[in-house]
Amino acid sequence: MTFCKRQTGKSRAVSQLLQTQESRQIFLAGILPPMSEKPRVSARIAAIAESATLAVDAKAKALKAAGRPVIGFGAGEPDFPTPAYIVDAAMTAAQAPANHRYTPTPGLPELRDAIVAKTLRDSQYVITPDQVLVTNGGKQAVYQSFASIIDPGDEVILPAPYWTTYPECIKLAGGVAVEVFADESQNYLVSVEQLEAARTPKTKAILFCSPSNPTGSVYSLEQVKAIGEWALEHGIWVITDEIYEHLLYDGAVAPSLPVVVPAMADRTIILNGLAKTYAMTGWRVGWMIGPKDVIKAATNLQSHLSSNVNNIAQRAAIAALSGNLDAVREMGVAFDRRRKLIVSMLNEIPGVVCPTPTGAFYVYPSVKGVLGKEIRGKRPQTSAELATLILEEAEVAAVPGEAFGPSGYLRFSYALSDEDIVEGITRVKNLLSEAK
Repeated sequence: MTFCKRQTGKSRAVSQLLQTQESRQIFLAGILPPMSEKPRVSARIAAIAESATLAVDAKAKALKAAGRPVIGFGAGEPDFPTPAYIVDAAMTAAQAPANHRYTPTPGLPELRDAIVAKTLRDSQYVITPDQVLVTNGGKQAVYQSFASIIDPGDEVILPAPYWTTYPECIKLAGGVAVEVFADESQNYLVSVEQLEAARTPKTKAILFCSPSNPTGSVYSLEQVKAIGEWALEHGIWVITDEIYEHLLYDGAVAPSLPVVVPAMADRTIILNGLAKTYAMTGWRVGWMIGPKDVIKAATNLQSHLSSNVNNIAQRAAIAALSGNLDAVREMGVAFDRRRKLIVSMLNEIPGVVCPTPTGAFYVYPSVKGVLGKEIRGKRPQTSAELATLILEEAEVAAVPGEAFGPSGYLRFSYALSDEDIVEGITRVKNLLSEAK
């Protein structure tokens, strides 16, 4: 038996009306609100700011392409090529058909094993492969860590100066970043007393980064222990970024927090990657280490977000982590030399105070002594205005402090040649020496 629905006269008229595209648009316009009344971009994404460091780097490169002799101190990107043995491993991997296919979302088993071994070698931290998730660079690890443990309204204590991506990832997860600022008088290192003053019943986690981007500051063993014990006492998660672990100077050490406070292992997520240590910023391989349930949740997220990391890059990562650290040490010698050079030159500029960092490849001078003074007819009141003036007048690109917290500072990366450092900082010195 066949059933059919009889059309009424009104429904037949509507059906006929909708036979043409123009008539359908007229009909829908009558029953739906105009599209102009609906936001074109979601409020969640619209609230996210562009990466200031990448924006400065892009502007510097664009000016260079236009023929201007701009020297860029903006991006945290080693100027060395990726070591040859890593590149060779990638070239070999590209020939293997197995690497042309999907692989497990958490990462190649061989790479997760290599991360386990590397973590034991470098941090004396014992983990298992199911505590590791390989990600598309360190940024994905940052985002997924917050997304995996933060619920809307949770507060995350964020020591400042901070890397520009942290607060945006907290925001994307629905959390609230609570900034705790330590200035140059503290060598940009927050105290437990400051953290305790910022703690509320809504505090879920703290972001910890040592060596630091943007300041290059490194927490001592005693400071790491004190912060870990404070977090343990109050049931607070620690997301610790160890991406600069091998870039240390003047005898500084950067112990892994769950090694210093073993009881924190079940509430700690470690972020790491290859970009800075092995000059592999473009290869996009990072990872997160954490409790198994959190790693499983982050893996589920990544399975929908990006699936597995590029297989050729994963094979290259295995070669990097399984090899010795000779190339890393060679780069470290160059960075150390450049560190001393740039700090010395910046401290010769009137109104500029530059602490000596003991990690990473950044300096973070205070320029508060320059602000408000007249320089070539302008009086910059903020470090953002000063950075713009330096770019326009000296053709040098630096990142203003507003990208990392309060105004009054500039970040210079010294991951560029000695010659460019001398030329660039000399230009800045000549310009700022005109301040009156």
